[in-house]
Amino acid sequence: MLDRRWAVAWVAAIAALAFLVSLLIGPGGFGLPVGERAFGLVFWEIRLPRALLGALVGAALAMSGAALQGYLRNPLAEPGLLGVTGGASLGAVIAIHTGAAAAFAAALPVGGLAGAALAATAVLMLAGAHTGPLTLILAGVAMSSVAGALTALAVNLSPNPFASVEIVFWMLGSLSDRSLVHVWLAAPFIVTGLLVLSRTGVALDALALGEDAALNLGANLARVRLMVVIGSALAVGAATAVAGAIGFVGLIVPHMLRPLVGYLPSRLMTASALAGAALVLAADVTLRLLPSAIDIRLGVATAIIGAPFFLWLVLKTRRELLP
Repeated sequence: MLDRRWAVAWVAAIAALAFLVSLLIGPGGFGLPVGERAFGLVFWEIRLPRALLGALVGAALAMSGAALQGYLRNPLAEPGLLGVTGGASLGAVIAIHTGAAAAFAAALPVGGLAGAALAATAVLMLAGAHTGPLTLILAGVAMSSVAGALTALAVNLSPNPFASVEIVFWMLGSLSDRSLVHVWLAAPFIVTGLLVLSRTGVALDALALGEDAALNLGANLARVRLMVVIGSALAVGAATAVAGAIGFVGLIVPHMLRPLVGYLPSRLMTASALAGAALVLAADVTLRLLPSAIDIRLGVATAIIGAPFFLWLVLKTRRELLP
């Protein structure tokens, strides 16, 4: 078994390798174009923003998933559970539906960020300040349902069929056609969210022993919940705003790493951020190498990977709960 002290280092090395490969591989194969103008265009305008966003989005989704699984003590928890993904998607869809995204390129990610912020605020208000994890889950599910219904309504009422197609393709998730503007918009929110989540590690370790034990160890559960929700909202909301809905990363990555780094959330969150970045980058690179006639979106690829794993996880959990 891999020494847990070295596991995080190995995961970091894999993430760094995935980032380097993302910079060096495009639809035409391995390498960078020759010539100063071609190099500047391909590297700075296409591959670097795509690699940076892939790393940021993967880290945001995976670390949020690990934090939520630790706080809710639920192995099936994932970032979309809080309704932030649905809120961000709704905000971006409204930007497309109203034509703001066509008039102003940054309107789409800004709309997504606004939708994520409103969704997180609504979830916190619905859940209340002093309730347990179950109420938070119910508030998140309710917000996801409302956001999903409004998103479907926007698609249905879209007078322009091209806008409808753009909405559907955006919701499938992708890192293509992204620029450094998207990086500068998302990075501050994602990094801030990850820092907030990292501050909850010790309290989540204590919470793994139960609420009473966590309280006896000095954990402020209301503060922990607020930090988990805010950190996840910032990171996942910004990731969804610039890349669309990319599912299953926050669910499967923590489960893949627990046998390697252990079950303590404080250790798992850091490793999950690195592994999430590596997973999203690897999936994106794989899609680039497919024939040009096959256009599979990143969110579809992660769903193809994650859905069978999710079914296996459900069956495994059911077997463990049977007497």
